[in-house]
Amino acid sequence: MRRAALLLAFALPLAAPAARADRQMDPELRGVIAEALSPTECYTDRYERAVWFASMDSRLTRYVKDAREREQILHAVHCEARRVDVPPELVLAVMDVESRFDRYAVSSAGAVGLMQVMPFWPRELGMTNDQLIRIADNVRMGTTILGYYLRKERGHYQRALQRYNGSLGRPTYSDLVIDRLVSRWRYEN
Repeated sequence: MRRAALLLAFALPLAAPAARADRQMDPELRGVIAEALSPTECYTDRYERAVWFASMDSRLTRYVKDAREREQILHAVHCEARRVDVPPELVLAVMDVESRFDRYAVSSAGAVGLMQVMPFWPRELGMTNDQLIRIADNVRMGTTILGYYLRKERGHYQRALQRYNGSLGRPTYSDLVIDRLVSRWRYEN
């Protein structure tokens, strides 16, 4: 049923751009995302990765029942967050709030996937919309956007999260993500 809804969402032409899309269409961000989509290897310390998986897999099980999908999510989050210098547990908190870890989720504004990436990004970058439901592609685009806003806001989580969500100046979303970060996803190595 989710897949049918997702296909319908992609098949229907989008109406007037949502306010969130307008606020997320930063001209500089296009180049940053395009560059990030170039394939790269994920080189991490094996011990660090093993500890990360051991700590996060049991927490993610309550949301994602399939072990292979959990492994794909945790791998993508760990690698992509490290690539753009964003705490991986912050990425998990964003996913928790944005989609509850449902890679087929589609918001009322048309955002898609785990990190609720707006569908204009694939079109802007010569990609297809179905790439938004692919774990690795969605996490790569989402973490790149989040990393961009964190740098733009000089590490200020609340403002960066509000930009990510298109809600700058309204703390409800950023407060919720930060609460999830602290209560569910804090990682102590």
